[in-house]
Amino acid sequence: MEPFRRLEAVALPLARANVDTDQIVPARFLKKPRAVGFGQFLFHDLRADAAFALDQAAYRGARIVVAGRNFACGSSREHAVWALQDYGFRAAIAPSFGDIFHSNALKNGFLPVVLPEAAVAAMQEALLAAPGMTIAIDLEQQCVVAAGKSCRFEIAPFPRHCLLEGLDELGYTLSQTAHIEAFEERFG
Repeated sequence: MEPFRRLEAVALPLARANVDTDQIVPARFLKKPRAVGFGQFLFHDLRADAAFALDQAAYRGARIVVAGRNFACGSSREHAVWALQDYGFRAAIAPSFGDIFHSNALKNGFLPVVLPEAAVAAMQEALLAAPGMTIAIDLEQQCVVAAGKSCRFEIAPFPRHCLLEGLDELGYTLSQTAHIEAFEERFG
């Protein structure tokens, strides 16, 4: 995985609550192999609306989603994270996330940032008022800067460490090989 330390990028406003994983990547595309690249199916049905923000030129290079509460709720499909990543997104900011998506995101090197609903709403308004605006997410400092305002966020120590180092759970285990071998030698 690619380490995540600081990201400053164009952000996509998605001011909708309860965007579920089927809206992120519809179920009819789930039987395709991972290598296909799920980014082409990202928000497939929502993009049928020509006014959908992702289809506007100012947001095409977006790497951060600023979503409504309960983003990525619904089924446990890891494909939702893959579709966001394959399209180029590295993080999402929302007042809350679906629990399974939140876990899948962290395990795949995608940062879900939980911020107060009022802060997220202010970011969405700023993004709509200035299409193409960038937001900065600093994982080391655990803060988001948007429209001149800074907001701290919390993240558990283990996934934070893994994201900063670019490690998935297997990579973390392998990074502990010397400690594991020493334990086995001592107690084995």
